[in-house]
Amino acid sequence: MKMWAISFLRLMNFMMNKVKKIFDLVVAASLLLIFSPLLFIFIGLIYFQDFKSPFYVAERVGKGHHRFNMIKLRSMIANADKNGVDSTSNTDNRITGVGRVIRQYKIDELMQLVNVLICDMSIVGPRPNVNREVALYTREEDKLLSVKPGITDLASIVFSDEGDILSDKPDPDIAYNQLIRPGKSMLGIFYIEHRSISMDVQICILTALALISKNTALKGVVKLLKNSGASEELISIASRKEKLIPMPPPGSDEIVISR
Repeated sequence: MKMWAISFLRLMNFMMNKVKKIFDLVVAASLLLIFSPLLFIFIGLIYFQDFKSPFYVAERVGKGHHRFNMIKLRSMIANADKNGVDSTSNTDNRITGVGRVIRQYKIDELMQLVNVLICDMSIVGPRPNVNREVALYTREEDKLLSVKPGITDLASIVFSDEGDILSDKPDPDIAYNQLIRPGKSMLGIFYIEHRSISMDVQICILTALALISKNTALKGVVKLLKNSGASEELISIASRKEKLIPMPPPGSDEIVISR
């Protein structure tokens, strides 16, 4: 009986992964087709502002620690990542004029649809991180690498104002690890433990809604979490009604003070 149950769970997981892959490919291809005129416009605007590549290609860590090149429209000056700072505030002087527009409306993220088509990423999943951040993961956070990273997830909605959160912080990377990483990782782990195509569709809708009304989108996230049996702590974090305070990441009792 036990072996039968294990086999059934494996079959269900296999089927869900197959359906998710089809969902990812269909949505990615459709969105690229729909947004291609907009992408071409901004590719031109980015190129003609400094005659540098309009694309930002950077290594990220994905499922099973697989490293891949994530593609975005470039929102900063060329070679901005050479200074070793991974977290970006809205006051960062490396952001270009066009870059501020595409970051505000998440247009820079649309190029990651190509990453979905080549199967490095999913439409929905924990956001991929640089290796320097992944190296800090606790054993609990390693669960984030058990699925493909995504273009959007619950944390992308809850912390869509990441640039504002990190504004004027003396060390954006430490501030990220203290204020954003704990809740972001908790939301990512919760998604992995409860993921379904239905949840993916809801997250996609809430992501689009967040561009129009973040408060409404946050209410939708809270409702989704409640319906999925989330803890009161996680629901409180997702509601964003309280001021963010330094917290330890999941699986640790210590707040990050160095990196």
